[in-house]
Amino acid sequence: MNLFYLRYFVTLAHVQHYTKAAQQLCITQPSLSHAMTQLEKELGLPLFEKNGRKTTLTRFGEEFLSCAEHTLSTLDEGVASIRRSARGEGLIRLGLLRTMGIDFIPRLAAGFLRENAGLDIQFTFHTGVTRTLLDGLSARQFDLVFCSRPLETLEVTAAAVQRQDLVLITPRDHPLAGRHAVDLRETVPYPQVFFEPSSGMRAVVDGMFAAIGASPRIAYETEEDQVVAGLVAQGFGIAVVPYMDLLLKLDVRILQLSAPVCERQLFMVHDPRAFLPPSVSRFRQYVLDHKEA
Repeated sequence: MNLFYLRYFVTLAHVQHYTKAAQQLCITQPSLSHAMTQLEKELGLPLFEKNGRKTTLTRFGEEFLSCAEHTLSTLDEGVASIRRSARGEGLIRLGLLRTMGIDFIPRLAAGFLRENAGLDIQFTFHTGVTRTLLDGLSARQFDLVFCSRPLETLEVTAAAVQRQDLVLITPRDHPLAGRHAVDLRETVPYPQVFFEPSSGMRAVVDGMFAAIGASPRIAYETEEDQVVAGLVAQGFGIAVVPYMDLLLKLDVRILQLSAPVCERQLFMVHDPRAFLPPSVSRFRQYVLDHKEA
């Protein structure tokens, strides 16, 4: 089906005059007549009939007009959407760790929108643990993911964008609670609330214990750092967690870790095999220009 013929048909159906319709379409009247003849041959039924000086639709033409208008409207909407995306507008789909959604990512997204106030840009924000977020990136559910360091075996591109200080938290009545700072080795005898393997923090904390050649006593495992902190507050164990303001509201003691290195890097990740729309590419560069790492 020739799309030009569809546009000619819709115009003629509304104008109801071959010469006037041809002028509106900027084509010759014979060209319009030929196009309608070819369209009717393809469909096998007449679309127009003469009614005095007017050219009106047959009942088959009226039926086909609705379909043609819907088809052209859908096509025009699609073309307009693609052109908006080419101008740097459109949807930016982000996956992120919950802790990065408290301040870091909202601040960057708001700044980017202010800088591009003349463009129609929207964001979606989805939180999860690192493994789930990276799976979503692979499934093309997200354009960019903000998470812990991805495994080197994954075919992704990662750029460090934020650092988080790690601290030890204990219940208020814990033997270590009166200390200002502790060496990680001093935590080994005590039960600990650990991040489960799907969390990016698990690899970080495992690496810290591997660096001192010790194995922690893992009492409980869970995904979210807020849940880890809540369990510690209720006496389920001690834990190494990223520092967050939430800790100040819980009944826990916050201790500095004097050794080993107690810092976590967070990354912006994208799949280089997937095309980044202009809006996403520009936001990625904006993040790199304003990163904290």
